[in-house]
Amino acid sequence: MKDFLLNDEDRAFRQDVRTLLHNELTPRAAEIEDHEDWGAVKAVVQALGQAGYLALMFRDLYHGPLSAPGLTHATILSEEAAAINYAFETTIATAISCAYPLHHYAQHSIRDRYLRGIVDGSEVGAICVTEPNIGSDSSGMETSIQYDSQTDEWIINGFKRYISNASVADTYIVYGISNPDVVPQKGMSAVVVPKATAGIRFPRNYTFMGRRGCIVGEVEFRNCRVPADHLLGRRDEGFRIMLSMFNFERVILGGSGLGVARSAFAIATDHAQERISFGQKLGCKQLIWDKIAQMSWRIDSAELITYRAAKLYDAGALSPKELMKPASMAKLVSTETANFCADQTVQILGGDGLTKEFGRAEQIYRDARALSIVGGTSEMVKYLIASIDLPHIKPNL
Repeated sequence: MKDFLLNDEDRAFRQDVRTLLHNELTPRAAEIEDHEDWGAVKAVVQALGQAGYLALMFRDLYHGPLSAPGLTHATILSEEAAAINYAFETTIATAISCAYPLHHYAQHSIRDRYLRGIVDGSEVGAICVTEPNIGSDSSGMETSIQYDSQTDEWIINGFKRYISNASVADTYIVYGISNPDVVPQKGMSAVVVPKATAGIRFPRNYTFMGRRGCIVGEVEFRNCRVPADHLLGRRDEGFRIMLSMFNFERVILGGSGLGVARSAFAIATDHAQERISFGQKLGCKQLIWDKIAQMSWRIDSAELITYRAAKLYDAGALSPKELMKPASMAKLVSTETANFCADQTVQILGGDGLTKEFGRAEQIYRDARALSIVGGTSEMVKYLIASIDLPHIKPNL
């Protein structure tokens, strides 16, 4: 079973994306992994933008051959990119996540100013949520976004970390507390902060075990001022805006997990059919059958769950709350599958799986580990799933 929930147009789109990425990303993948070459990343981002692939979530801005572009196609894009290089896929997924609230909640003048560069690939964006004391739990957010009525500006003070595209992004969507007298969920706002704004700093970038080439770091705001029209939506509406972003972000992460799992599985099956051990192909061993079979059914399950969520989103019949469970399941199953497949592939390859000299298995193993943490940990999305299935109680975090 393959692409069971996709139609012929979706499959043709996948082939087009695969061809473009083969031409643009595959030749640059080693530079991104080995030298963290931002120039290589940016070149592929620009190619995707010029092809119209960064506008898939925005039908009014999309001018390609798809009759109804949407999350299904953004997920296909993420899957195909992550199969080649997950670090690169993180960059474009983050840019799309920044573009989404701009498109849906920014005033028209602000939307036109900051969105088009992201969509055409000439710029990238970033989302600033996580802080030293908050991750999945946003209730402890300390960044403040206060309105100055005398100058008609928003003043941002705070410190964000683990921000993808930090320092290289052109536009930042920043979440912070605008009303400290109520619970954060009712007193949070989101504003657009251009990189050139006075008072924005980038103290450092992080060195990760995987996703090399994806720039992740810290962003500090010291009395940053942006005009009043840079507010997204209405004042104190930031939490709702953030939640609307999470649904599609988690489905896209489902695509990322699928891509990583697929790339690991291809390495494992090739090796099992070529390697001779004790006079037989390694794939003839019963314990290897078990590993291959488990990877196979997990990938098929993840594919079905992920594209079910994408199709439900595109159909537009469910509320954000109703979409939360299928989106969370897509993220959970696909990212856990990626970790499982990466681990089993290294085990099947033995020593060869631990070295760069004998292929990408060790890179995929390192890259996959982030997937069950970013965009909501596996533990957090399990909570979200359970909260829907247990509507009469509130599970204790």
